Amino acid sequence: MDFNFPIITLLILTPIIGALTLSFTNSNQIKDKTILIAGLWITIGEFLLSLLLPLFYDIEKNGYQFIEFHSWFEQFDINYYVGVDGISIPLILLTTFLVPICLLCSWGSIKKRVKEYVIYFLLLESLVIGVFVSIDLLVFYVFFEAVLIPMFLIIGIWGGENKVYASFKFFLYTLAGSVLMLLAIIYIVLFTQTANIDIIKNINFEENIEIILFLCFFASFAVKVPMFPFHTWLPDAHVQAPTSGSVILAGVLLKLGAYGFLRLSIPFFDYASLYFQPLIFTLSCIAIIYTSIVALRQEDMKKMIAYSSVAHMGFVTIGLFTLTNDGINGAYFQMISHGLVSAALFLIVGVVYERQHTRLISDFSGLSNTMPKYSFFFMVFMLSSVGLPGTSGFIGEFLVIISTISISIYLTIFTAIGVVLGATYMLLLYKNVNFGDLKSNLSEIKDLEAIEIIYFSLLGFFVIFLGVYPKILFNLIDKSVVLIVL
Repeated sequence: MDFNFPIITLLILTPIIGALTLSFTNSNQIKDKTILIAGLWITIGEFLLSLLLPLFYDIEKNGYQFIEFHSWFEQFDINYYVGVDGISIPLILLTTFLVPICLLCSWGSIKKRVKEYVIYFLLLESLVIGVFVSIDLLVFYVFFEAVLIPMFLIIGIWGGENKVYASFKFFLYTLAGSVLMLLAIIYIVLFTQTANIDIIKNINFEENIEIILFLCFFASFAVKVPMFPFHTWLPDAHVQAPTSGSVILAGVLLKLGAYGFLRLSIPFFDYASLYFQPLIFTLSCIAIIYTSIVALRQEDMKKMIAYSSVAHMGFVTIGLFTLTNDGINGAYFQMISHGLVSAALFLIVGVVYERQHTRLISDFSGLSNTMPKYSFFFMVFMLSSVGLPGTSGFIGEFLVIISTISISIYLTIFTAIGVVLGATYMLLLYKNVNFGDLKSNLSEIKDLEAIEIIYFSLLGFFVIFLGVYPKILFNLIDKSVVLIVL
């Protein structure tokens, strides 16, 4: 079945139209809850609209589908050129699924400038979708960089005590890397006379030029992932961001860097990808082991999960640069799984923070006695994070480890050590928070409310479903991954 309307443009514009509509409302006359409800309905409608993509996507066809093309600058073949393939669709669904959850978890925690808060989340959703649907390199760059603005404001306005420092650090780190990528894009467009990603990936650059171009793109994508040693902005951003900010940052924004490697760096620069393979494996192994050890030493729950995100994304970069079918499939699956699990873990921390206004592990003990529902969901997401078979966390890490065997047994050993360390700090966190004697000040703490049960149940369902039936995702991405490997 074919569409006769521009569904992708509609996906990009729907949150923007919603944001513009809300911007004209009078905050003094409309209750904050009404604005949140309006934003929630807009994002739910966006999610339902995005479900049409996998419903009508033909998994037997190669290349992009639902293509929309409008000419802009004919001299350099720069156009509004958008479409989706098997790699784009799951990330779009992840985005449209998590944004309503971000607004739900903000129900009682965001009390100031609610209208602006909802508007920034709607703009962020639109811009992220723009990144995943762009087939034109300049359009990709515009969306990729514009994502910084609403996230910067979300951290800077609704964050913690050091929110200004964290937001500027986040902004400057990511912007600095992207300046180099812009220079590389300008060179590519002038050299090839096109910004069409499908055309550029079939053009061969000189080896020395390709290495330089790869490094320029690497500077931007490595910060976004973030890879070691470009990761230092992430713990500060997570700790200072509101819970919803941490959810969207870990769930979606960290995937932009990995998506950039997969969509641009590897297809554009095949020689340089092989040339820098040992470097990327080394940095990824350091990230997995070093940040896992750092996570073990954390006293703040949110900071521990932030460092665990760096470790888990190390599996993604290793899988991508194995340049094998299993490795890329595993890395991509890990991206989706991490998007769900890390989002859920930050929500888990957010629940107790809203009740006790502390995130220190030492301030909690024996929560399973008074919060059995909370402890159950915590257990599900913790076990997925450590890669328990039957959960989504197992599939991606297993495939990545399998793919490394043909490259280097030492690489396999280091990635396996990362799994053990990940299990260690997550199991210790769960034990310290949920078991032991109940602290006296926690005797009256309330268990999960209805809204919290709803979004934890949704996240838990998909974590288990993808762990039991991963084929549904592999069927969608397989044709697109094969084109990259070839």
